[in-house]
Amino acid sequence: MTPPSATRVETLRWSAGRLEMIDQRVLPAQLRYLSYDSAESVATGIRDMVVRGAPAIGCAAAYGVALEALRHRHAPGTEFSRAMQRGFEVLAASRPTAVNLFWALRRMRLQWESLAAYPASAQADALLAQAHEIFAEDIRTNRALGEHGAALLADGARVLTHCNAGALATAGHGTALGVIRSAVEAGKRISVIADETRPFLQGARLTAWEMVQEGIPVTLITDNMAGFMMSRGEVDAVVVGTDRVAANGDVANKIGTYMVAVLARRHGIPFYVACPMSTIDMQVADGAAIPIEERPAREVTGFRDDQWAAAGVAVRNPSFDVTPAELVTALVTERGVVHRPDRERLEALARG
Repeated sequence: MTPPSATRVETLRWSAGRLEMIDQRVLPAQLRYLSYDSAESVATGIRDMVVRGAPAIGCAAAYGVALEALRHRHAPGTEFSRAMQRGFEVLAASRPTAVNLFWALRRMRLQWESLAAYPASAQADALLAQAHEIFAEDIRTNRALGEHGAALLADGARVLTHCNAGALATAGHGTALGVIRSAVEAGKRISVIADETRPFLQGARLTAWEMVQEGIPVTLITDNMAGFMMSRGEVDAVVVGTDRVAANGDVANKIGTYMVAVLARRHGIPFYVACPMSTIDMQVADGAAIPIEERPAREVTGFRDDQWAAAGVAVRNPSFDVTPAELVTALVTERGVVHRPDRERLEALARG
């Protein structure tokens, strides 16, 4: 293990026939890559939060499918098919809220089914090529949506963000932080206010670290300070990512996002949501139908080896909440910006 450096790092990378992912549980104290060689091991990495962020989870799942195909590339046809079915199932069960996971698995399954007449080795090679393309496409998408979003931020803007929707949550560049990066690249003076994002501290550990590495001014606050900052006129815009957007424009994002959106509306501050088209789920009517993951109580009662809550206390730990579309000023996607998102506008966006 080595300490993080100022060099930009790859969240996921393909190396010597394996998927390597930054262990985001130990950042910023350590920069450590873990290696994965099967669908089951990748699913464990997703479930245990080694990798997180909807686009990054989708990329990881695609590589998980490819790894399972490579492991069984010399197996007879029926055995290969059974292994692949198990791989798809275990990956689909890893985390329920991030729709990019299911989008990537659906894309990989369509590719696999189109190759049924080919030997297993050829299928494995084609599935790996598809995973590489999903990875590269995510970076292109983030760059495009970053440019669209950058136009929404004024020079000198002080931008509050919640959780981590940066390079660590994607294949690279980021969604919410991609907007900020693109604005900075365009010559705008942007500063970031990062909510720490309890209970897993993605804002404190990940967003703040990304911004420090790149020299973008960042101030860390606890989640319950956001309203105070807004009331003092110290926030000009809010930009967050999302793990799923329903057909009516409701957005599911890290727990606490809804609170930030309500505060932003109260203080007349624009609330922007940055996401790729793959995060928009037109099969889900509204936010009430989005499954919300409940995570272990130990994430709330303490952190790592430190426990501060009373033994035996009851705990709730929903990992996400839903922000109603009426609180969303605009969705920022690679196809453009959708103000006041609703079903009609999202359907038009989907049609291109």
